[in-house]
Amino acid sequence: MQKGSFHELTKGIWAENPIFLLMLGCCPTLAVSTSVMNAIGMGIAATFVLIGSNLIISLVRDIVPNDVRIPVYVVIIATFVTMIDKGMAAFTPALSASLGIFIPLIVVNCIILGRAEAFANKNTPLDSIYDAIGMGIGFTLALVIIALPREALGDGKIAGYTIFSNDPCLLMIMAPGGFFVFGLLMGLKKYLSLKGAN
Repeated sequence: MQKGSFHELTKGIWAENPIFLLMLGCCPTLAVSTSVMNAIGMGIAATFVLIGSNLIISLVRDIVPNDVRIPVYVVIIATFVTMIDKGMAAFTPALSASLGIFIPLIVVNCIILGRAEAFANKNTPLDSIYDAIGMGIGFTLALVIIALPREALGDGKIAGYTIFSNDPCLLMIMAPGGFFVFGLLMGLKKYLSLKGAN
């Protein structure tokens, strides 16, 4: 793997994390990060859509007229979202039911459209795949990192395994708990980035 390709693969994990730095896709992030399994499921679904749509968009970018590129991108993205939605409903119905409307809403997720417009539209298919994998991993890791304390403190479990049996703090699996954890983690990311720059 060339140095440039390695950069495209890894930038989304830390330097340009779509959640903690770019602040894209915050709505599904807060909604599905109430459990680790939901976070992993959403992350895998978004990564699949990112890889498929980035690849196809980078292949057709020269033949799609500029005036209709956004509608074309949305149709391409919707195709992959439909595939993952039907696949999850068939093979993981419980997870599909738990994620609910947030799987179909990947069509309008800012991360997917943002990468299509900002990267896949201007780069080669291989670099677009690397970018999609990196952003997908970064998105999944961010979801899991947010979900871990929320599920542990709010439900007393992690991925179904009991951590403690005392009364959980239900606030953590509600919206205020999501914002609290999200804000703390964003602050930590900013602190670590500034410390690493010095």
